[in-house]
Amino acid sequence: MSRLAHAVTDLASRQPKALKIERLLALTPQEQPLQVLEIGTGAGAIAHYFGTHPRLRCAVTAVDVHDNRRIHDGYTYVPVRGVALPFPDSRFDVVISNHVIEHVGAEDAQMEHLSEIRRVMKPGGKGYLAVPNRWMFTEPHYRLKFLSWWPRPLRTPYLRAMRKGERYDCEPLELWQLEGMLSAAGLDYRNLCVEALRETLEIERPGALVTRFFRQVPDGALRPFRWLIPTLIYRVEKNEHDR
Repeated sequence: MSRLAHAVTDLASRQPKALKIERLLALTPQEQPLQVLEIGTGAGAIAHYFGTHPRLRCAVTAVDVHDNRRIHDGYTYVPVRGVALPFPDSRFDVVISNHVIEHVGAEDAQMEHLSEIRRVMKPGGKGYLAVPNRWMFTEPHYRLKFLSWWPRPLRTPYLRAMRKGERYDCEPLELWQLEGMLSAAGLDYRNLCVEALRETLEIERPGALVTRFFRQVPDGALRPFRWLIPTLIYRVEKNEHDR
């Protein structure tokens, strides 16, 4: 089944997203330029952010199966046809997969996506993986509540019944499912959902009441609810012991 393009073309939302990625990966300037790969470049804003960063020195490569770019400078764009990446092993210091894995296909394609992230990542490199949580209340691509809660065969009929679209082609994951896949792909991981929630509030709503409230809530009180956070976010690294 062919996959639809779901690129986010709202450029104003991409810079805060890129800043959050920078902070969550704790990126710092290195002696040599950071080799950065963004899988699923969409409008090109995140690749542009890192490629033109005033402090980090990044050589950015971006790939996508659909060319929806609105910003073209600051990075090299390489079109791809599937999940296989046209790069040698251990090529990149940083690999970014931001809301991509739910679009690549069924579980076998998702596993290949994760294996390719591991393959092209340098030993000691860092990866950023963001995935819509199946148990999110509002599905982000169609803005429809509980869409991904339905069993897979009922999602498209529900989408049509609510007059939000003709076909649901996304495969969001739940926390335990995703973590099992990360381990199977040979990736060490750290769940950053709580940290990402805090960074999002600090970047986008620094003076808001909700931000001040969450500053007072310890991480330990939030971690049991990670499986309900709308986006599952992980920092991943190559596990050199499994393969």
